[in-house]
Amino acid sequence: MSIFHFAFNVTDLDATRAFYGGLLGCTEGRSTDTWVDFDFFGHQLSCHLGTPMAVAATGLVGDHKVPMPHFGIVLPFEQWRALADHLTAQGVDFILAPQTRFKGEPGEQSTMFFTDPSGNPVEVKGLADMAGAFAT
Repeated sequence: MSIFHFAFNVTDLDATRAFYGGLLGCTEGRSTDTWVDFDFFGHQLSCHLGTPMAVAATGLVGDHKVPMPHFGIVLPFEQWRALADHLTAQGVDFILAPQTRFKGEPGEQSTMFFTDPSGNPVEVKGLADMAGAFAT
């Protein structure tokens, strides 16, 4: 088994802990006074103090422009739905509210976009059939 590692900059570790640990429920791993690791749905995020990456809504997907670059996770649909309901109940300000796109096509997916407190865009996709992640 392999896990993905992504290291990126954030502006405030306390706000980052509240977001990834508190809101998203990610378990905190190792940390220092300048970075913190999280178990992001089985993958490793390393959040380091610094200037976040530049982001622009340049990715055209279907009828929507989405922020680039962005990162995220693909979840089984039921887990995605539970997270979407939780984030909606918590009043998350979505860039792209929870919705399904490519209905009835290969790669049909539910998706949502939001940002962490440092402005890093996060996408969470949900698939009824995880094999569809690479559908053509």
